[in-house]
Amino acid sequence: MAQDLQWTKKTFTLNTGAKIPAVGLGTWQSKPNEVREAVKAALLAGYRHIDTALAYGNENEVGQGIKDSGVPRSEIWVTTKLDNPWHKRVEEGITSSLKSLDMDYVDLYLIHWPSSTDPDDLKKHYPDWDFIKTWQEMQKLPASGRVKNIGVSNFGIRNMEKLLNDPSCKTTPAVNQIELHPNCPSPKLVDYCKEKGIHCTAYSCLGSTNSPLAKDATLMKMAENKGKTPAQVLLMWGLQRGTSVIPKSVTASRIEANFQLDGWSLTDEEMKQLSSLPDRFKVCGDAWLPVKVFFGDDE
Repeated sequence: MAQDLQWTKKTFTLNTGAKIPAVGLGTWQSKPNEVREAVKAALLAGYRHIDTALAYGNENEVGQGIKDSGVPRSEIWVTTKLDNPWHKRVEEGITSSLKSLDMDYVDLYLIHWPSSTDPDDLKKHYPDWDFIKTWQEMQKLPASGRVKNIGVSNFGIRNMEKLLNDPSCKTTPAVNQIELHPNCPSPKLVDYCKEKGIHCTAYSCLGSTNSPLAKDATLMKMAENKGKTPAQVLLMWGLQRGTSVIPKSVTASRIEANFQLDGWSLTDEEMKQLSSLPDRFKVCGDAWLPVKVFFGDDE
């Protein structure tokens, strides 16, 4: 029954046996001094999953916000990511992140992008290194206890295949964190990951700031009919597809509203309507990277 649905308590079990909370707080593009308050507000509102990355430049504040909340570290799922120019320095990357977060371990550590970027020239890719070699290094981390689970981010089917089919891949990624919303639904990629036992976390799950999705007539009408915000409807769409969602917000009232997901759900018809929206856009393309990582084959 819909009224029994407790999405805010729900977890998804990863291929490692670990349980990732279904709803988390994203912190990409959050400005300095806002993140600390946002993380604290989210944890006090009941969130138990916080997502950050070395590239966001806010791990320090995320760590402070967690301390400010008073919620025990053991109750919180923390994800961070290895930045592109650090691919040859995985050990240094995780050490740097743990120091910034002021933590002994993270629950999930991801390769942020399948691009091994030359730190001396960000427009260049290493000629002698790629994400296969990065993954070889990532696989060593869980033994130290400093990283509980490892995964990838922004990996489409082509790169997932390349990784999984390489003989050096002994550990299947626990998670693939990808952009997912009704205007970037990537059903083939989601199904592919499911088939391989890889959990998908949806970033930019609200379509990001000022996106066309926010004004979509179908979404607006559906939200109005259900007495929910468009953001709540989008999060429910993500959850009912079997993905965890990490909506980003720095406004306490919105952080709280985004967590009001218990006791209701979308019908099969509503899910279908949202999944059938014709428009397509990506918040995060690959034009800024030295290599192409999206090939349009995930639809």
